[in-house]
Amino acid sequence: MSDPPLADFLRREHGRLDELLGRVFGAAHAGALEAACDAARAFDEELRRHTADEEQRLLPAAAGRKLLPGEEESDRERLGRELRLEHVQIRELAAMLRNLLGKGELPGAERIAANLARRWDAHTAREEKILGELS
Repeated sequence: MSDPPLADFLRREHGRLDELLGRVFGAAHAGALEAACDAARAFDEELRRHTADEEQRLLPAAAGRKLLPGEEESDRERLGRELRLEHVQIRELAAMLRNLLGKGELPGAERIAANLARRWDAHTAREEKILGELS
């Protein structure tokens, strides 16, 4: 039995972002600050495009609530809200990474990148499972 098309799509999208984040690690590990900055910018921009698309098409917020739980929130609404909150946290870490690299603070950037990678991996695994089951 093959995976649903949404699950395949998410794995491909997330894989592209994994590759971009890997470029940040490779450049940072090599001490190539300019290449690390370029890779972080590419990852951040693609991450923002990707999460905006998911939030618009797959995880729309309930009217007027964005990230706040509603009184009668369904399981699907709760899961969508939680995934949108994870998006916010991941985008914030990506922005912090870009900022630190832009300032030439490679050690701090490497610590943020490790945190970003852990959160990104956990998020994508959860999202692919949840959204794949809902499709």
